[in-house]
Amino acid sequence: MVALKVTQQVAQFAEPVVTAHGCSLWDVEYVREGADYFLRVYIDKEGGVDIADCEAVSRALDPILDEHDPIPGSYHFEVCSAGLERTLKRPSDFERFLGSPITVKLYRPYNGMKELPCVLRGYDEGRLTVELGKETVQFEKSQVALVRLRVEF
Repeated sequence: MVALKVTQQVAQFAEPVVTAHGCSLWDVEYVREGADYFLRVYIDKEGGVDIADCEAVSRALDPILDEHDPIPGSYHFEVCSAGLERTLKRPSDFERFLGSPITVKLYRPYNGMKELPCVLRGYDEGRLTVELGKETVQFEKSQVALVRLRVEF
């Protein structure tokens, strides 16, 4: 049997708990920041997530993580809102937010810029199509470092 990554294991434990609390699981990340490790579970729901949602999911998920113990050593556990300017990662994320304002961060500059405010127009097998000003531009997955929703006021 293939061992699942920590984030995949935690997502399996977290999904039913998050759903039971009226939310959806957006993402799970396990990262090192300085000398500390952080396990973050990002949740979402129609109308937005509040602190009570995060607290309820955290309290319900904490004993499950203790029981399954997917991470050797110590870490900080957080349950967070996916946020208004969330990162888009999966094809379903891109499909859900077609037509939305986004920020695309590139590995190499395009027209002198590495961070482009634009509108998401398409996503197909990793190829990103955006409206940048009056032009339509496509970027290959290998060119794109990050895609994030952009809030306009």
